[in-house]
Amino acid sequence: MDIKRDRYLEKLKIRMHNGFVKVITGIRRSGKSYLLNKIFYKWLLDSGVDSSHIIKFAFDSAEDLEVINEDYLNADLKGRKVDPVKFTAYIKSKISDGGRYYLLLDEVQKLGSFEAVLNGYLRKDNLDIYVTGSNSKFLSSDILTEFEGRGDEIHLLPLNFSEFFSAFKGTKEEALENYLIYGGLPAVASMITNEQKSYYLSNQLNNVYFRDIILRNSLRREKELEELLDVLASGVSCLTNPKKLENTFLSLEGKKISGATIEKFIGYFIDSFIISKANRYDVKGKKYIGSPYKIYFEDIGLRNARLNFRQIEETHIIENIIYNELRFRGFNVDVGVVESRENNGPRQYYEIDFVATSGSKKYYIQSAYNIPDLEKWNQETKSLRKIDDSFKKIVVVRNPVVPRYDDFGCVVIGIYDFLLNENSLEI
Repeated sequence: MDIKRDRYLEKLKIRMHNGFVKVITGIRRSGKSYLLNKIFYKWLLDSGVDSSHIIKFAFDSAEDLEVINEDYLNADLKGRKVDPVKFTAYIKSKISDGGRYYLLLDEVQKLGSFEAVLNGYLRKDNLDIYVTGSNSKFLSSDILTEFEGRGDEIHLLPLNFSEFFSAFKGTKEEALENYLIYGGLPAVASMITNEQKSYYLSNQLNNVYFRDIILRNSLRREKELEELLDVLASGVSCLTNPKKLENTFLSLEGKKISGATIEKFIGYFIDSFIISKANRYDVKGKKYIGSPYKIYFEDIGLRNARLNFRQIEETHIIENIIYNELRFRGFNVDVGVVESRENNGPRQYYEIDFVATSGSKKYYIQSAYNIPDLEKWNQETKSLRKIDDSFKKIVVVRNPVVPRYDDFGCVVIGIYDFLLNENSLEI
């Protein structure tokens, strides 16, 4: 299945020849290799780059490792990495002139001393370097550190709804119903039966994602790790913190797990790109509030699979999808809170689902399943009306509606308009 990922292709194009290592990060199976080795490679060829000046190498490919006389079966044995001497000799043999070469390196964390190797290549003016990686070495902070300030991250999310719908055979209504349950991992989008999709998602969680976390962090408390993800999945889109989660374990599971351990485990999930955390932001005070925060899943299908597809609450799931869509569009996304005090009464705090910021742009966004009457509209927009700045205030609803403004400048948009129109925030 050929799915265009034009936004990410543009991100690669605008970073060409910038003197940085372009690092594509993302959850496993989100399409990093496809973006680099299929989409970007084809674009380079179509742009006139000679194939001999594009050097592709996948460190998890038996065929590629055989070229440099590496034993594929033993390459990962006991943490053994691919020999950097063999690899650099191979690259040197492929560079036959002073022209520009493009290095497309897949799963580069499997290369021994990869940081030193890539930093060495950065000193060569005729090399433009692009890599993918799946482990925690490829977080934003580590990229800056490992590549001496010359690492440039492109974070790849699973398919957003627009990308998913472009390859879906059916109506947008059918597509959204499918997407709400099974998410946007590219392999899932190509599967036919619900049984296939369910099995694939559950198998990925148990045999890939959990295994990676356990091995990477040398964990022995596997059961607690899995139970924590269950709790996070059940409470997706809800405010939480380590203390609250500690109490949940004690009341539901009868287990004592410290808040510090819970926070550490959440960090492991974030490092593996399974979940992300949205911090609370005081809109009027213009400052972050440390706790509580909200947890969202990078792919909603993985969240549902963790709960055996039993808790399909559309209200929370749609909020998660809106959050991911805003990130897809390049926004930094926080959970908003606005303080208000009326008639010398006590201070009250009102929640705003999302504060989406990109440069000088800012949007306040509420997710509402349905607004059947004026009373519900006033309830959903109450927090937005407490904001005293001029940035746009939007309510996204599940049912199709004609976009319209109220007297306070709040606009309502249907979920299909929001997800399928890349300029929907400008309506």
